[in-house]
Amino acid sequence: MGRGCWKQILVLVVVFASMGAEASFSWHMDDFIKAVKQVEDGDPGSGPVAVLKRLRRAAGLNDTFIQYFLGDADSGGPQVDADLSLYIRKAVQHRVTEDAKEEGVVLTSDGTTVALMPLLLGIEAGFLSKSRGRTQGLYQLTLAKDISFRHSSTLTQFLGPDGCWDSVTSPQVFTLLDSPSLLTTAQLNGGMDGVILGMEAKSKDSLKLSSLLTEYYCHQLDSKGMDSAPRLISRRRRENFRGLVSTPVLTRQVMKSEKLQRRLTGRSKMNVKEKKQLMAVVKEGMREFVHKYMDCPPIVPRCMWGAKPYRGTPTNLSLPLSFMFIHHTHTPGQPCLTFEQCSADMRSMQRFHQEDRGWDDIGYSFVAGSDGYIYEGRSWHWQGAHTLGHNSVGYGVSFIGDYMVSLPSQHSMTLVRDQLASCAVGGGRLVANFTLQGHRQVVKTACPGDALYNEIRGWEHFGEVKK
Repeated sequence: MGRGCWKQILVLVVVFASMGAEASFSWHMDDFIKAVKQVEDGDPGSGPVAVLKRLRRAAGLNDTFIQYFLGDADSGGPQVDADLSLYIRKAVQHRVTEDAKEEGVVLTSDGTTVALMPLLLGIEAGFLSKSRGRTQGLYQLTLAKDISFRHSSTLTQFLGPDGCWDSVTSPQVFTLLDSPSLLTTAQLNGGMDGVILGMEAKSKDSLKLSSLLTEYYCHQLDSKGMDSAPRLISRRRRENFRGLVSTPVLTRQVMKSEKLQRRLTGRSKMNVKEKKQLMAVVKEGMREFVHKYMDCPPIVPRCMWGAKPYRGTPTNLSLPLSFMFIHHTHTPGQPCLTFEQCSADMRSMQRFHQEDRGWDDIGYSFVAGSDGYIYEGRSWHWQGAHTLGHNSVGYGVSFIGDYMVSLPSQHSMTLVRDQLASCAVGGGRLVANFTLQGHRQVVKTACPGDALYNEIRGWEHFGEVKK
């Protein structure tokens, strides 16, 4: 059985009585929610703001920038137990080590990784807005501050990368897939979640923090997948954030954050030239942010689903390509609804393709689950083995399941039809006027199933085979 949320299945019991127990405790959101519950139980009458301040005090998040918006964390409330406090500090304080290990991040049940610091600061700003009448510092505390004063001309990219855990059942070490840039994917996930839950907290002042986190990160999908899922869950992070925040608003908040940071640290105001330089950097960063984290769908890296290495040397594609070919897996025949099941299906397909078919790797470029995510196959740059005779000119995208008589979830089809395609065009991987075709149009096969094939015939970019 895969790792689930703490209210839903039995997980490792947390014992903070000794350093040995703390050291064996995994960095999973389920476990952090348990720690929050212990803080809440330590002062039963306290509201969410008091709990958040105690967490902030335990984590050592009390610099002048944070105090400007949230006040002093050292005021009021009982102290958190020493061993529990140590766990919270390690879980929340963010840093990237020289060997590309990222700390202060946790794995969630849906397979994504989240930095806790911007998450908690955003939620506290949201809860405080209830008493203040307006939200203060929500964007600055979650995303804008780090974007504003950590920019560097030496970076080849502003945002990313993602990373992978040493274990998805008992995660201890998170390693980035490339050199760290301005903000890692985990920081951006935490920042987006901080904004989303901060907005939600404005109307839920009596809700416990542990309950808010559980509702957001621990929702289990029913047989309809994302089509019947509630609005406020982590799997909808990107679509929710896109609906809340505009690029001009976030850009203005970045500029405000830089001005405030200068004032609080006693530095001089920016002159006109410095403002123009910063604005140019911020606008470039915003373009990258919109493309990677708002236009593109969330993609689960190979190492997170447990991919075996590529056998031999991959053949690099010559980009941009002109085609996208749609497939269904047929086997597995059922949609996957959880990170654990989708990952198992990916491993099963790779094993079949490598062992039975004798291919170098899983054949598809990308695979769509029904859990709200796209799974990385051979990805953007490696030639696949999906559409005989056409692998060098197009990407092969498959839906997990047999779609002869039924369709994939609307949500998963939207991820492929709109976001993955837009991501490919925006990133220079597909030509703007690319052609979308079903597998059966160019190879003698029933793939991608009658129902799915009839569906994609109505999609933009669909093209008939030229005689």
